[in-house]
Amino acid sequence: MKCDRIWSHARLATMHPDAPAVVPDGLVAAREGRIVYAGPAADAPALDAAETIDCAGRLVTPGLIDCHTHLVHGGDRAAEFEQRIAGASYEEIARAGGGIVSTVAKTRAASEDELVAQSLKRLDALLAEGVTTVEIKSGYGLSLAHEIKTLRAIGRLARERDVRVVPTFLGAHALPPEAEGDKDAYVARVCAEMIPAVAAEHLAVSVDAFCEGIAFSPAQVERVFRAAAAHGLRVKLHAEQLSNLGGAALAARFAALSADHLEHVDAAGIAALAAAGTVAVLLPGAYYFTRETQPPPVAALRAAGVRIAIATDCNPGTSPLTSILLAMNMAATFFRLTVPECLAAVTREAAHALGLQEEIGTLEAGKACDLAIWDAASPAELVYRIGFNPLHGRVRNGR
Repeated sequence: MKCDRIWSHARLATMHPDAPAVVPDGLVAAREGRIVYAGPAADAPALDAAETIDCAGRLVTPGLIDCHTHLVHGGDRAAEFEQRIAGASYEEIARAGGGIVSTVAKTRAASEDELVAQSLKRLDALLAEGVTTVEIKSGYGLSLAHEIKTLRAIGRLARERDVRVVPTFLGAHALPPEAEGDKDAYVARVCAEMIPAVAAEHLAVSVDAFCEGIAFSPAQVERVFRAAAAHGLRVKLHAEQLSNLGGAALAARFAALSADHLEHVDAAGIAALAAAGTVAVLLPGAYYFTRETQPPPVAALRAAGVRIAIATDCNPGTSPLTSILLAMNMAATFFRLTVPECLAAVTREAAHALGLQEEIGTLEAGKACDLAIWDAASPAELVYRIGFNPLHGRVRNGR
């Protein structure tokens, strides 16, 4: 079998659910950016490669996937963080013009070029830890022009770096100042103006919303989801982060790709997610940064067979995190995920959360050859260290 490249002598974690956790002497072969074989070297067909890379016993995993980020935004909120640790409340900061409104103002003031330049620094931090696919949401423009600008900036990142970028439209993130408290009128604009324009320009593949008392109600989110479906866009949902409004069940009813956060999800919501095949995306960075005390019910999600993914939730206000490795450690420490669950959560299950399970997430013939090569012998080394990056090499589409 002819191929372009072989990675040999690898400790291979294919992440296929029926495969061993680690194949001690594995190899990956690729042709034209696709995997033609991944598994034990002893079982490989005869291979004729233009190039062979000796992994020297290093751990090789699928390229990592960060399936929930907001990394394109203007400015930061470091000053507000300093105010909070000095004792100021979120409400006090918001009344003084802080909170999400301040990020909206900075994002609106930034040009598309400026948004790209600022965001590349955050993206590069993820790529340096083996990320080959990243989902990026809009949601800090909150007007048609500024949401379009943000989504165009998101699209440009995929051209500036060798990374698969999955764009998500999050117009129903918060209420812009000019809406003057009228959530229904704003949702109407999201549905009638923003979603059609985003779909017409093919700027996003899915639509997200924030279902919470401080954001939008289930009835308002349902309107957004119906508009998304009418324009052929999949849906995702920020659900049950601060309270239980039945967002998980709503997401499941619309066959959402994922429901994210889920600290307050109940048994009915978990059952709905399991029945729909909707992925639970856990965001330990936000849990840590906001000093939450109620973790998501991982044992119940696990018992119900709900797929569990992990992401950074990189955003300026509640999770300024650009380390997928630290997100894995936090998920193990705070939420008690096992090492195999953590690695699956940023590969196989994260791919499901983006609807890309046929393309990425495991090392199998026919899938994209996205690899992370680690100076490590076992997956546990990726999860237990803090502030240490053992990445040796990153491969995207076989290069």
